[in-house]
Amino acid sequence: MAGTDEDAVAAADDALYVLTAALLTPAKFPVVLGDDYPEACAALGLAPLADGYGLVLGQDGDGARWTVVIDDVSLVAVAIASWDCGMEHELSPDERTVVAALPGWPLDVAVAAPGVPDPHDPGPEIADGPALAPPDTSVWGPAQRRLGADEIAVQWTLWRDRIDDAEFTAAPDAAVPAEGIDQADGDGGAKRDSGSAGDAGAATEGGADGSESVQEATEGHRDIRRVLAEARAYVETPPPLGRVRSSFAPGDARTLRADGPGWSLVARTDDIAFLLLDARPGEVLPVGRGPELPGLLEALDKMAVRPS
Repeated sequence: MAGTDEDAVAAADDALYVLTAALLTPAKFPVVLGDDYPEACAALGLAPLADGYGLVLGQDGDGARWTVVIDDVSLVAVAIASWDCGMEHELSPDERTVVAALPGWPLDVAVAAPGVPDPHDPGPEIADGPALAPPDTSVWGPAQRRLGADEIAVQWTLWRDRIDDAEFTAAPDAAVPAEGIDQADGDGGAKRDSGSAGDAGAATEGGADGSESVQEATEGHRDIRRVLAEARAYVETPPPLGRVRSSFAPGDARTLRADGPGWSLVARTDDIAFLLLDARPGEVLPVGRGPELPGLLEALDKMAVRPS
């Protein structure tokens, strides 16, 4: 396992200036690292333990970047919850909880510790292996696709308000293209694209602005049907841990997040779903309730991983 030798651990543990932290558990992990929990762990060279880990990102006294992996998940969870509420909270892991000290950061960190040199990777004399680096999200791909789905989950109301329910047909064998919606790009901005909507079925001509062709709409509906079929297969054959996650939503609903080869799904169990695909850069495909989606979401929620 990279970064577990005594020199690296001592270097990271010596006056580590904590900048941020993240959870790495089956129910909550940095999605840029993978489609599921084992994949995210593998990106850091870690075994996918059932209880997960806490990731503490900081700089040592020389300014070098370090990611300290600890097995005290609750310690990191409390710190993150406090920071999210605008409260100060000191995160000081006990050295007995340290699993590994990995050189570099696997996530983007926009701040730096004051009074130390600018962030840089530690030298090879103390780093056992190459330094971690965040996945490239400057171009459309799996990491940006998963981040986009998480963004929709966090700001569900904003995204949902852009879809007019009247644009969904009640007929189970047809679908109406929905108005284009914004997809976050790697710089936090958005780009405008149209997506197709419907529970699954034949395409109809025209888009929100009258520019979408029959062929484009048909391809969109084929993509939707394929992804829904792959998601439905998860119910019969459980995927790797963390591929399907369920979290809080207002009322009696739950927010579902699911990922698969080249696709991400975000949905409310009492509402519609949105799909993002590697093969359709920058597009978000809304999926209407229809006759199929409610049962699928209910089944996925029953087998999903939930925060403890």
